[in-house]
Amino acid sequence: MNSPTPDALLGPAEVRELAGALGVRPTKQRGQNFVIDANTVRRIVRTAGVREDDVVVEVGPGLGSLTLALLEAADRVVAVEIDDVLAGALPATVTARMPARADRFALVHSDAMQVTELPGPGPTALVANLPYNVAVPVLLHMLDTFPTIERTLVMVQAEVADRLAADPGSKVYGVPSVKANWYAEVKRAGSIGRNVFWPAPNVDSGLVALTRRAEPVATTASRREVFAVVDAAFAQRRKTLRAALAGWAGSPVAAEAALVAAGVSPQARGESLTVEEFARIAENRDAGNAAENKEPVQP
Repeated sequence: MNSPTPDALLGPAEVRELAGALGVRPTKQRGQNFVIDANTVRRIVRTAGVREDDVVVEVGPGLGSLTLALLEAADRVVAVEIDDVLAGALPATVTARMPARADRFALVHSDAMQVTELPGPGPTALVANLPYNVAVPVLLHMLDTFPTIERTLVMVQAEVADRLAADPGSKVYGVPSVKANWYAEVKRAGSIGRNVFWPAPNVDSGLVALTRRAEPVATTASRREVFAVVDAAFAQRRKTLRAALAGWAGSPVAAEAALVAAGVSPQARGESLTVEEFARIAENRDAGNAAENKEPVQP
């Protein structure tokens, strides 16, 4: 690992000074809360297990607090920033504070949800303090768009972290839990206090670690088909799957037939199912169609 440069990282005074020079005020609209503690960003990098040969993509780098810590440890860092002022300033901040590593840094000025390619080699890791208002869709988009991402560590609102890492049967298990598990093994990786941010958020933060599945979910259904079942199941989470999936399948009768063919109880609810079970339901939609058309269902 590259030797840390004590004066390179941003502390509270440096963050506020840089923000003041740029005329930047963090906005709720973009979920901006800047990390002002160097120990916290180094802890994030350690928890992420960033290696010397990693190509790390960071979403929402802001003023560069985490970016600089990532550059200490990784081979390359690509930051995706939507804000015009922040995107314009970050390369100069990197050059000024870590000149020996500046050629290892690249900036993509874009909405992360619109990014489909990145400069240089494919990213091997995603490490980010994600804007809380778009954290889940951004995470899922990046995992889907860049299959080379093997390891992910994101800081999100604590409640969202709990949902992402929840197991079937948990009260907070839902759409984010299932969809994240489609791509990766997911676990909680720690908590972050409010006082390390400027401005301090009104919610607690949590770290979530995701390790790409060694083998994808074994199914003949596409990701889109499986996710359609997941969305339908949790749209009416108090209902049984027979009722919740009626719209997806065409009728309650068709939903029941698809569920039975998938080996899932029609009386079950979405929060009890694994991603593999959702995939089996998606595979058996034709069984539901056959029942709807009053044709015999093939075993």
